[in-house]
Amino acid sequence: MKVKGFLLVAGLCATIMSANAQKGVDNGTRFGSGADSIRCLENVSLATSYAKVDNFQDAYPFWKIAYDECPAATKDLYLYGVRIVNWQISQEKDPAKLSALTDDLMAVYDKRVKYFGDDPRYGKDWIVARKAQDYMRLKGDNADAATLYGWLSEALTEYKEKTDPLAVSLYMFASLKLMDKNESHKGKYVEDFLSCSDIFDKQMDVAKTANDSKELGNLEVMKADIERNFAASGAADCATLESIYADKIEQSKENIKFLKETLVLLRRVRCQDSETFFKASEYAHRIEPTAESALGMGKQAVKKDDMAMAEKYFLEAADLATENDVKGDIYYTIALIASDQRNYSKSRQFCQRAVEADPMNCAPYLLIGKMYINTAASVYPDDPVLRKCVYYAAIDKFERARQSESCASEASQLISQYRAYYPTAEEIFMHPDLKKGEAITIGGWISERTTVK
Repeated sequence: MKVKGFLLVAGLCATIMSANAQKGVDNGTRFGSGADSIRCLENVSLATSYAKVDNFQDAYPFWKIAYDECPAATKDLYLYGVRIVNWQISQEKDPAKLSALTDDLMAVYDKRVKYFGDDPRYGKDWIVARKAQDYMRLKGDNADAATLYGWLSEALTEYKEKTDPLAVSLYMFASLKLMDKNESHKGKYVEDFLSCSDIFDKQMDVAKTANDSKELGNLEVMKADIERNFAASGAADCATLESIYADKIEQSKENIKFLKETLVLLRRVRCQDSETFFKASEYAHRIEPTAESALGMGKQAVKKDDMAMAEKYFLEAADLATENDVKGDIYYTIALIASDQRNYSKSRQFCQRAVEADPMNCAPYLLIGKMYINTAASVYPDDPVLRKCVYYAAIDKFERARQSESCASEASQLISQYRAYYPTAEEIFMHPDLKKGEAITIGGWISERTTVK
C-alpha cells in the first residue's frame, strides 16, 4: 500500500509539473515554469559550457533551444549567440545562406535589445553600435547607409550625451555616407557633426572628472576621426562655417577649450583667412596664447597689411609650437612675407630656419632658388655672363628640393627651364673669371659658392 501510495503521489506531482510547465517566451518569465524551466536551465548551461571553449558546433543546438524558449534567461545567450552565429557565417560559402545567417545575427542583437536593452552598462545604444559594426563588416560595400543611420539615430535620440561612443562614431560615418550619395543631406551632416562633437566634448569632460585616462584617450581618437572626416568631406565651405560658428564664438569667447577646437577645425578645412578664425584666435590668445592662436593673430595682421605685427605673432607662434613641422611652416611663412617685401637676405634666413626645424620641408629651397633668379640682374647689372652664373646657385637649391617627393615635380620643371640659361661653353671660355668645373662665388646678397657647369 505504501509503495502504491508513493507511486500515485509521484505520478500526480509529475502530472501537476507537466501541467504547469510553460516556456519563458510564453509566460514572460526568465526561465519559464515547471519542466520547461528545468529544460531552459539545462540548455543554457550546456550551451555556455561548450561556447566558453569555442566549441560552437556542439553549443548551437542547446543555445538555439534556450534562445527560442527562454530568451530572457541570461545575457550570456546573446554574448555567446553572437559568437555562435558568427562562427556559422565563417563556415558558410553559399551567398543565400550567408545572407540568411547575417539576418539571424542582426536578430540576435534585436532580441538582446528587447530583453536586455535597459541594462545600465550595456544597454540599447551599446548593443545597436555592435550590431551596426557587425553589419558593416559583413555587408562591406553593400552596407546600406540609410539602414545604419536609422538604427543609430534612434539610439542618439534616446540616449543623447550618454550615447555609447562607438554608436556616435558610427552614426557620423553613416551620415557621411548618406551625404556622399545625396547632396541634399549636406545640411543634416553638418548638424550631425556639431551635435556629435558636442556629445564627445561632454563625455570627455566626464572622463576627465573620473580621471579615466583610457576612456579619455578613446574619446579623443574618435572625436579626431569625425573631425578629420568632416574637414575632408567638403560639406562645409568657409562661408557655411562662418554662419555656423560666428555666433557660437561670441557666446563662448571665455571658453578656451571651445575656442581651441574651433581653431583646429577651421585650420583643417583651410578657413584660416576667415573673420571667424581671426576672432577665435583673438579671444583664445587673450586667455591662453598658443601656437594656433598666435598664428591666427599673425594672419589677421597680414590681412590688415601690418607686416611688422604679423612677424611678431608668427615668431611667437613658432616659439609656442611643439611640433617641428609646424615650426618649419611658420618660419617659411615669415620667409614668404620677407620675400614679398624684397628683403631677400631676411627671407633666406627664415628659409634656413624652416629647414633646420623641419628637414623634410622642401619649399624653402624652392623659394631661395627663385629669389636668386629674380635678383640675378641686380647682382650683376653689368656682366651678362656672370648674371647667368646665378642660375648655377639657383639650380643647386632646386636640386635639394627635388630630393623630396612633395617638391619633386615643381623642382624638376624649374631645373629644366633654367638650365637653358646657363652660360654657353664659348662664354665661359671667353670670361677670365670662369672655368668649367671650378668653384665660383656668386656676389651680392647671394654670396654663395657654386660650381661652373
